[in-house]
Amino acid sequence: MGDEFDELWPSQPPVLGGPRYVLVHDELRYAQGANQSDQMLDGYPNYHWLMSPDHLNIRKVMLEAGINAPALTVASDGPRRSLIAIRSSPWKAGHETNPWHDEFDLDHGHVRYFGDHKPTTTGAPGATRGNAMLLDAMRLHAGTTREERLLAPPLLLFRSVSVHRGGRQIQKGHVEFCGAAIIERLEHVVQRDPATGKSFPNIALDLAVVSDLTVDGIDLRWLDDRRDPLLSAEESLKHAPQRWKDWIAKGRVAIPGIRRRVHTSPVKTSADQQPLPGTAEANVLAKLYRFYDGRKHAFELLASRVAAEVLRESGARYKQGWLSRPSGDGGVDFVGRIDMGSLSASTPVVVLGQAKCIKPNSSISPEQVARLVARLRRGWIGVYVTTGSFSKQAQIEIIDDQYPVVLINGRILAETARRMAQANHGGDLDVMLDSTVAEYEGEITYRRPEQVISS
Repeated sequence: MGDEFDELWPSQPPVLGGPRYVLVHDELRYAQGANQSDQMLDGYPNYHWLMSPDHLNIRKVMLEAGINAPALTVASDGPRRSLIAIRSSPWKAGHETNPWHDEFDLDHGHVRYFGDHKPTTTGAPGATRGNAMLLDAMRLHAGTTREERLLAPPLLLFRSVSVHRGGRQIQKGHVEFCGAAIIERLEHVVQRDPATGKSFPNIALDLAVVSDLTVDGIDLRWLDDRRDPLLSAEESLKHAPQRWKDWIAKGRVAIPGIRRRVHTSPVKTSADQQPLPGTAEANVLAKLYRFYDGRKHAFELLASRVAAEVLRESGARYKQGWLSRPSGDGGVDFVGRIDMGSLSASTPVVVLGQAKCIKPNSSISPEQVARLVARLRRGWIGVYVTTGSFSKQAQIEIIDDQYPVVLINGRILAETARRMAQANHGGDLDVMLDSTVAEYEGEITYRRPEQVISS
């Protein structure tokens, strides 16, 4: 638990009606049949006491489904949904109950969450109860008036985690609190079921996790107030995070300033740049290296496609260009373009890419990155993709000299390649890799990089 939480609870139990804080990354004991009066359960904070304490005489907020919510609160100023609780189960990714992998980047206050439409669900993406609630919530989160945003339910994010208890690893009955979030964007997507290969419609949400000014979490009295029919929506803001109040007042323009950010060193260790051993991503990275070792030119096409995916995930309008000649490329393996601005007012930016298939436990030196940097003209950016890591000194030089270079290490490469295989090749990584070999020659173009602007 965080230091602020330790100061307030459980060493000093809250008085009746006093603050109940839950902090980001707190691990909670979630037991379906647990009572609502015990503050601790099996050595962990009791989820039900935090979310639905017995003195309030309210029903539990369950997490049995991925998307959960209590009944509407009917107050004097109209009905409102007090909250929506979202539970993501990472180890179920790829199963029928959770065919897609939700992405949590809490250090940068961003979560990519997929709705609860399943391969076996009939009807439109809003046919399920969970998706219907999210679609309704989006209307309020995208509201252009303060009155609409006042009614917007906070999304409370939880992630299933495993813990060690009594010398055993317990995989069920524990959740990690990941913060309160605003729906920043909602889009309709088509997903593919990894088990059957069938595609199905769903919704995907980009969520902005809200940071508070004093405590890295929330005072749950805020939710108590939102569930109190005697309080108006305005009155229920009393215990809300200050930055939630800022969003209520200003709308979407406030989101960049209220998003949770953890200030850590931008220099990553080699371990941080590689997948955890034994994970699916570690297996993917090992397969990538084995596949391209001996035919590393074809790796350039995979790197080009991965770079395109990574840049598009950030919201950039990226267009793939071509691959450079196998020899004499001068430090450039692929070329692309980003169109900055709106569709009616934009400017193109040239992207130069370098790809290096090396042993995953190897690193890219400052000299290797410098070859790409030397080719950049004013206003251009670079992308460096590798199966390995970037040395500490290479990262420091890029940061200190403010070089506009995006570094895609082995971990990001493996995660992205796995998602691309699921989305475009029915989850068959081998088919995707074979396509890069078969299509490699056709992607080579003998053109100058700046010509991508007019392509």
